[in-house]
Amino acid sequence: MAALDLFLNNKFSDALASLQAKTKDSMYHALTYATILEMQAMMTFDPQDILNAGNTMKEAQATCQKFRKKSTVADSINNLVHRQSLEHFTEEEIHAEICYAECLLQRAALTFLQVWIPVWLFWRGEEKSDENMVSFIKGGIKVRNSYQTYRELDSLIQSPHYVKGENHLHFEGGVKLGVGAFNLTLSMFPARILRLLEFVGFSGNKEHGLLQLQEGASSYSFRSVLCTMLLLCYHTFMTFVLGTGKGNVEEAERLLKPYLARYPKGAIFLFFAGRIETLKGNIDAAVNRYEECCEAQQYWKQFHHMCYWELMWCFTYKRQWKMAFFYADLLSKENTWSKATYIYMKAAYLSMFGPDDCSPFGDSKVELFR
Repeated sequence: MAALDLFLNNKFSDALASLQAKTKDSMYHALTYATILEMQAMMTFDPQDILNAGNTMKEAQATCQKFRKKSTVADSINNLVHRQSLEHFTEEEIHAEICYAECLLQRAALTFLQVWIPVWLFWRGEEKSDENMVSFIKGGIKVRNSYQTYRELDSLIQSPHYVKGENHLHFEGGVKLGVGAFNLTLSMFPARILRLLEFVGFSGNKEHGLLQLQEGASSYSFRSVLCTMLLLCYHTFMTFVLGTGKGNVEEAERLLKPYLARYPKGAIFLFFAGRIETLKGNIDAAVNRYEECCEAQQYWKQFHHMCYWELMWCFTYKRQWKMAFFYADLLSKENTWSKATYIYMKAAYLSMFGPDDCSPFGDSKVELFR
């Protein structure tokens, strides 16, 4: 938990250093260390960061494997006929199962990202298209194995034979995180795709997913902050981006309040605070939050880029075209998520400049639109 506090206080390198020494001997240290690197990879989209995070997550999975219940050949044959009963596992072994399932899920996410990167580079004209179906199938298998493990662990919690161990809150929090994330994510798929996924054994219920995540967020477990972040993402981003319904801004504020009080300079929470103010229409307050977020840390520049994107739109809402152009220009120079989008936005803002406004040197809206 000390490493988590360091991370949430923007001391990212200190958090990684405190975890690294125990990654070979502790499943939770290994998982947390790999998760931080995965978050970095997801923000940078850098192929080397993705490869590094994938290798680290694979090592974390190997560490978790050491603590899982050992099976004999006879056990393996029996498991082909009857599902393995989790009721006879030790507390350490069921914790190993939940950590192993998380590793599988996160490795799958990185696999899908690795498949997407070549396609993305192709459209940028930097690489030939090679979608690598083998990697995609491997990712799908990891997702399914993770999903099945979460379902079995959830059944264990509901079982009358379940005995709570000393660290049961952390185990139960992990189950709620996984079950909640799967249900919520699957429920956002189009109905036709969801029916196909149900045919191969997946199911998603939005209300059940939200309930599981809410229970996980309110628990005092290691994963409560992850449940909170997922809910904040859903209420402030996913519902608006995917158009799947209205986000609950009041619920997002309630979830964020205790973390903002505990980590007043925490960049992650300042960013969500800015997003909430944006949704409430308090644009000046949102701008202040995003600027605070940028000032709070300098380790992950990619986090600044998320703020620049939001600031660009805030100044668009305020019709301050020069400031909006400034942030679009920063993104086009520093970030590689979507160069075409940034260039288009620069051209659009230049089109809004008045006759008395000085255009930035070297930029022409006609050339940019081309």
